[in-house]
Amino acid sequence: MKLVHLGDLHLGKTLGEFDLISDQEYILDRILEIVEKESADGVLICGDVYDKAIPSEAATRLLDRFLSRLAEMNVKTFMISGNHDSDDRLNFGKAFFESRKVFIASVFNGTLEKQVVSDGKNEVHFYLLPFVKASQVRHFYPEETIENYEDAVRVILDHADIDENVCNVLLAHQFVSGKGEDPLTGGSEGVATLSVGMVEKIGYDLFDKFDYVALGHIHRPQRVGRDEVRYAGSPLKYSLSEVDIEKSVPLITIDGKDVKIDLIPLVPMRNVRHIRGTLSELLKPENVRDSEDFIYATLTDEEIINDVMGIIQGTYKNTVKIDFDNSHTREVEQVDISKFAEGRKFEDLIGDFYQEIYGCEISEEEMAVMRMAGREAGVFHEAD
Repeated sequence: MKLVHLGDLHLGKTLGEFDLISDQEYILDRILEIVEKESADGVLICGDVYDKAIPSEAATRLLDRFLSRLAEMNVKTFMISGNHDSDDRLNFGKAFFESRKVFIASVFNGTLEKQVVSDGKNEVHFYLLPFVKASQVRHFYPEETIENYEDAVRVILDHADIDENVCNVLLAHQFVSGKGEDPLTGGSEGVATLSVGMVEKIGYDLFDKFDYVALGHIHRPQRVGRDEVRYAGSPLKYSLSEVDIEKSVPLITIDGKDVKIDLIPLVPMRNVRHIRGTLSELLKPENVRDSEDFIYATLTDEEIINDVMGIIQGTYKNTVKIDFDNSHTREVEQVDISKFAEGRKFEDLIGDFYQEIYGCEISEEEMAVMRMAGREAGVFHEAD
């Protein structure tokens, strides 16, 4: 049985002022070609399907097109929600989709959803765990001690009937770490993960009963703890911090309980690149290549340049952002930015940040963890 593992599609995302729908359509078409070429039996979509809780019309059309093509190819699709998704919107039409072999788990209802698939030779049990918080799980298991995300996932798995004699595959969208080692971030998820990862962190050993764990949430493709616990990464580069990351999709081949993993490279329609130098250097014809790419430019000129974006975009029309690295900017970097937080309460700063990242208010349990972390770091005291 062959499976294609995807994560963090972020359909509807923009890069600066640039709409990425055509780029996303292109890369989904390349993925469909991989599915067809490899005769894949299933596709795993591991959360952050959309970039926003209320997706654009173009984004919903693109997902509909992708799922319809997979259904026409007689490929089974398993999809869970991520922290960027609206549970209810992604869950819309669930029963209808199942009739077309598209299985969606976007709302945790107290039970870990399971789908059993047999191809005549292999029987695989697929478990679908949408993005969950401790407070959601505590609602269904009030008798359990659930203080953090790891407790929440452990309780869910403990209450699932997992037969270790068959091949088990889990889809999850969480921040999973190895022993003493956190996954490498590499995208728009980075700030949130680094800042509140201590709240979200889940040890990979929770998943020992699973032969393959298909993860979403981190944009950099990587294994966590063991080869079979893996982030697929996002199919496209969605930020400056991803410019050096090679994107790929894991192709999972299951034979009994043996799991083989091959990484198939993904080549985008337009790459994301970072260029650096003086304005005159960057515009020299011999230095200009792939001018359709999305560009982040760092200028080293000392003098002020009027309408620099207009000048750069005359050659690199898809320039996303320009910054400067010179003696003046280095002086600014020496300014103590902590002064900007003076006069504001710790809870207000954390609350504003959480609202910006997740689009909702931070829960009291998460704030309690942040207070504890703040005390340990020496930046929060009870009098604050």
